Amino acid sequence: MGLTELERPGAAAPEGAAAQPPPVRARPTRGAVLAVAVPAAVMLVLGLWGLDRGTMWRDESATFQVARRSLPEMRHVLGTIDAVHGLYYLLMHAVLAVRPDEIALRLPSVAASAATAALVGALGCRLARPRVGLWAGLLYAVTPFVSHYAQEGRSYALVATGAALGTWLLVRAAGHGSYGRWAGYGAVMAGTALLHEFAVLLLAAHAVTLLLSRAPWRTWRRWGCAAAAACLLLIPLVIVSRGQSAQVSWIRTPGLPEAEALVKAFAGPERAVLVAVLVLAAVAVLAPVRGLRGSVSGLRGARPGLRGAAPSPSPRGGALGLTAVALPWAVVPPVLLYAAARYQPLFLDRYLLFCLAGVPLLAAAGAERILGLVPWRRTVTALGAAAVLAAFAVQLPLHERERLPTSRGDALAPVAAAAGRLARPGDAVLFLPRYERRVALAYPRDFTGLYDLTLKRSPAASGTLFGTEVGAGELRERLARLPSGSRVWVVGDTNTVGTRWFRGQRAESAKADALAEFCREEREAAVFVRGGMVSLYVRR
Repeated sequence: MGLTELERPGAAAPEGAAAQPPPVRARPTRGAVLAVAVPAAVMLVLGLWGLDRGTMWRDESATFQVARRSLPEMRHVLGTIDAVHGLYYLLMHAVLAVRPDEIALRLPSVAASAATAALVGALGCRLARPRVGLWAGLLYAVTPFVSHYAQEGRSYALVATGAALGTWLLVRAAGHGSYGRWAGYGAVMAGTALLHEFAVLLLAAHAVTLLLSRAPWRTWRRWGCAAAAACLLLIPLVIVSRGQSAQVSWIRTPGLPEAEALVKAFAGPERAVLVAVLVLAAVAVLAPVRGLRGSVSGLRGARPGLRGAAPSPSPRGGALGLTAVALPWAVVPPVLLYAAARYQPLFLDRYLLFCLAGVPLLAAAGAERILGLVPWRRTVTALGAAAVLAAFAVQLPLHERERLPTSRGDALAPVAAAAGRLARPGDAVLFLPRYERRVALAYPRDFTGLYDLTLKRSPAASGTLFGTEVGAGELRERLARLPSGSRVWVVGDTNTVGTRWFRGQRAESAKADALAEFCREEREAAVFVRGGMVSLYVRR
């Protein structure tokens, strides 16, 4: 188990030594190193596999265009929309300054997911034993929901990393908490919440962890100071984002289907994997695994223990148990957000990716309870790893599907490619609805030389995502000035054009009416792709 000299049985204490030995730092065992490194490597490979899907979708296009603006332009847009993603956009501004393409857009999420898998492994080592960390980290890496956001240019993978790091720091600080460790914990929690403000719900999970662990008052006091500092730093963002709440007004009140979908996302959508993970998690809750003394790499204050001894209770003084850490992590933030969403609908599975790591930790602990009865350690470790490999094999079609261009809600590149293939310089273009201008913003090369009929002020100049447009009267004047036979290409969202929502938007309906007044549609020239279309209108 990699015990230090002081931890070996029969090691004599120096004469006159105090009753409590001084803290020592155990060297990392080979098993502990592998439990951290192997999940990180697997997650890195899965993250890089098929990273270039050949297209961005609408959320990624927002990251791409905002993060490439100048800092004053970014500050302008964040004052009107997307302030909740401001810190992430600032980080991506530095990344995309080096290489502005889709690979660079997603690489930070890949790296963050690999780091999260490593941290899950480290937590399993610290709270139980190296093989528990190995299984938990691998299970995290092969979960399809993790792969989805590991390959997306949004903040959710980075938020998950911050949550895992904050939880790891909590475990360290609660066991032997200096002021420096608690300050580090508070700083990480504040930074994570600034990446996405719903991550502040993890503080509630950590409070439940301390409650279940019967933490002493000293630990509660120091945790409370760190948590309060993180919340205070978040207040300005909360105030600004509440003023921008209209941008999430489309989210509906959650019900049972949304709750079931979240459970499947966390535990695995395939029935066999879902049942196995939930059963193992239940075993971990009903029969918690207790940490092994002296088995955790880097643990200060390790006490003498027998090599190969049975698991013993966690030492007193604030040390936390695996179930007390993992169960609130996986359950408390989703329950709180679900309850709040009954009054203000904000419940989306991607907002809760940072809670997923608690599930593989519980499943690995349950597997340890069952497989731990087998006396051969290497055989047990291999059996657990083989079970994770089997789970990956069962869910392989889902992983393959995540790497297709059609894996997201829409695909902007095919729409842009169709416009670039059909249109000629000097042609006009009109976007229906206004937000479909995101296609041209994501792939401007395909729209070079085209005249935007409705654009009044550019997105950067107006401090918006899609720019501001002229009114119906100005649009009619522009259409009237076009020579007879001029071509107007309409880039439209087929999910909304013609719907009740579209007809209820006066500005969008007025654009469609003005176009029909001055132009005729050439239906045979229309091109339809997933979620979008490019159709031709000719000036009468």
